[in-house]
Amino acid sequence: MPQTLIPAALLKKSDKILFIAHLALGDFTYLQNFFQAFKNANPHLQVDLWVDEVRRTSDESQWKHLQKYSLYDWVAACPFFNKIYTRTYSPALYQESIMEAQQEHYPIVVSLATLRPHLYAALARSISPDGLVVGMKKPVKFYLPHHQLAYRKLNAAIPPYTVDRSNPQHISDVYAHWFHQLSGLEVSAAERFPFVDIPPQWQRYAQEKLAAWGFRSAEGNQGKLIFINPYAKTKKRCWPLEHVAELIIAMKKQDKWRDSCFIVNAVPQELAHARQVISSYQLERTELFSAEENFFQLPAILERCDLIISVETAVMHLANAVHVPLIALMRQKNPEWVPIDRANSTVITAPSRGDWVKAVSVEQVMKAMQ
Repeated sequence: MPQTLIPAALLKKSDKILFIAHLALGDFTYLQNFFQAFKNANPHLQVDLWVDEVRRTSDESQWKHLQKYSLYDWVAACPFFNKIYTRTYSPALYQESIMEAQQEHYPIVVSLATLRPHLYAALARSISPDGLVVGMKKPVKFYLPHHQLAYRKLNAAIPPYTVDRSNPQHISDVYAHWFHQLSGLEVSAAERFPFVDIPPQWQRYAQEKLAAWGFRSAEGNQGKLIFINPYAKTKKRCWPLEHVAELIIAMKKQDKWRDSCFIVNAVPQELAHARQVISSYQLERTELFSAEENFFQLPAILERCDLIISVETAVMHLANAVHVPLIALMRQKNPEWVPIDRANSTVITAPSRGDWVKAVSVEQVMKAMQ
């Protein structure tokens, strides 16, 4: 068997391991499978997770928003993690968390951080001064000797992935390669398919929410249920609300969609603006939605829909996880992040390489639905 980055003998005799990652919901939609498979392959190990907040700030006004990051709801519900470090959003809590992690005396720490990996190499070593530390490593430019010094803190390195644009691998293939290098873990293509286990309370929430809207109730509208998500973290990946309204108007003119109900997703901080724009169009059977209370509100609503239309963000990947047909609006820039379920997904890419998602037209989306 080829040499793994974590020696097999060390893995066998260790009692715990810490993974460090800066996670977005989209990342975790695929990484979750590998953490679960790793735990199943090493049931004797306590698997802990450090979720690093790249938006860490000393600005107190931002802490309330950061500490409610919806990903924390999801990771907390995962049975394969033992201890999860999520209090990393302020400098003081970050230092407290480091001291807390040091008390665990981890024999193995693995950093899966791809952004500023030299900083995470140093973090991993500070948490485990005497343990095995594995992390990402990028080529070092000659004028950044401090990066080289940081990488020397690693016992073993995972090279960064590159995307072959002529034949791009999927992000789940990238993650599979990481874990294979770490411990020889084999995760089949079928086992890489995203999943989300929605607690019963949030399934009931979705049922009650739809009934309150008059969607899917016994006496309410029985047309198709369409979920549209135009929001992503960066403006480059967002779709204008005006396009959303125009799409709903165009769909209602077609027999197939005439009786449909529409749910327009908005991130909490954009909810007021979205309400203003969407209400100006006076659209019937159209409601705004935001998972303000808990992460699981989102997949619970998604799984009850007949079609999901989303820009390139977590909703796109969650659509595959809940097995609902998807139309994904994407730039050409990150082909490794296309939805994994090709049979159930239609991808519309912006026309030119430099285009933002807003360059995707309503006409393109309508054509994809025919």
